[in-house]
Order: sequence, then structure tokens, then C-alpha cells
Amino acid sequence: MARTPALPQTLTLTVNGQDMHVLLSEHARARRISLRVDPIRGCVVLVKPRRTSKAAAVAFANEKAYWISDRLSELMPPVPFSDGTSVPILGNMHTIRHRPDARRGVWRELETLNVSGSVNHLSRRVHDWFKQEARKVISPIAHTYAQTLDRTVTSISLRDTRSRWGSCTVDGKLSFSWRLIMTPESVLNYVVAHEVSHLCELNHSARFWKTVDSLVTDRRMPTAWLKEHGGQLHRYGLAPWSSQA
Repeated sequence: MARTPALPQTLTLTVNGQDMHVLLSEHARARRISLRVDPIRGCVVLVKPRRTSKAAAVAFANEKAYWISDRLSELMPPVPFSDGTSVPILGNMHTIRHRPDARRGVWRELETLNVSGSVNHLSRRVHDWFKQEARKVISPIAHTYAQTLDRTVTSISLRDTRSRWGSCTVDGKLSFSWRLIMTPESVLNYVVAHEVSHLCELNHSARFWKTVDSLVTDRRMPTAWLKEHGGQLHRYGLAPWSSQA
């Protein structure tokens, strides 16, 4: 009978008189004790192998207490989709405005993203709009790039992935994070070009990068932008940390 995974536990560490909360999680496949930042929950997660004792994991965390403190201080809080919130669309900030009496769904107007209907559905409607807008923008770019390379895109899916901005399969299926619609156009174009280029080369060889360079003029700037700002985009649309399970 398979063993039921242990539920995460919250540990409290103290640094310079301040309490810090660390989530202790047990993973069967983990080979060593490790720490990672979880910006969704707004905490640091301490991962230990199943056979490692809790005491050993706690000792490891205490040794890294100042590292944990620094990482927590760098975390930026969630930005819920609500009236008055500013959100990026293709790199430009827009203010969400609730229009309860309008019957137009969600529409973009200058630097405003208007949302009609009940306030209870505002967050979901903004989420849906971002996903639809991402598909509307990404799909024609992907097909155009593929046509340039004499390749075929068989399908495009939009997800909310945290570890990668896009992916490509051997049978021509592309997947992208819908949050790309928040990035500047040059960044979005680069990520799409990157994944479409995998239709030719399912690797990161010199020939692959040559293919990417044939589609976009400069990949250094978008790469640097994602490295510096990409992680912050995952804050948008999240509930406040205190209300998350």
C-alpha cells in the first residue's frame, strides 16, 4: 500500500528577534534537504527526503536562517485583480476599473482595463480576458514564424506555468504562459520565436540559436528582461497571502 504523503508543517525560526515562518515539506524523491522560495504562498519551503529526520531539517533551516530572512525580505506581495489595481499589458501599465452598470464584459481603453458586471466576478473576468488576449496575440505570431521556417504548428495551449514561459513538442504542439501578454512586445515575440524554432531543432544547439536569430533581431534584451522582471509577473491575480491556503 502506498504511503500517504505527510502534510506540510509550518516551522517558526527567529532571526534578530523576528519570527519567520517556513513550510516543511517531505518529498519521496528528494535526495537532500533543500530550500526554495514560494512567491505564491509568500514563504520559504524547506524540503526534506522521506528518511531524513525533522530534527535534521530544522537544524539545516536554522543554519540558513539569515539566507531565509533575506529571501523573505525580497518577496514582493501579490497583486489581486481588483478595482484600482495596476496591471501590465504588453509592458504598459493599465488600471483596472470596475464598471458595474456596463454590459460589455471586459474591454481595454487607453490605459484602463474596464470590467463590467458584479464585483464578485471581477477577478475571474480579468483572468479570462488575459488568457483570451494572450491567445489572440500569440497565435498569429506563432503561425507566421512557423510559416517562415516552413513548419506547422498543430496546436497552441495557454497555461499558467511558473517554471517556463513556453514549450514545444515533437509533434508541433506549442504551449505558452498566458502571462506573456503582460510582457513588452519584443519579449513576447522572442519567447514565441524561441518555441517555434524548436519545431526545427528540439535542442539548444548553435543551429537552434541561428534559427531564433533569423526570426528576431535581438534576443539578449528579452532574455535579460525576463531574468530581471519575469518572476514578478506571477504576483498578478493572486489572492493576498493571508487568505491563501
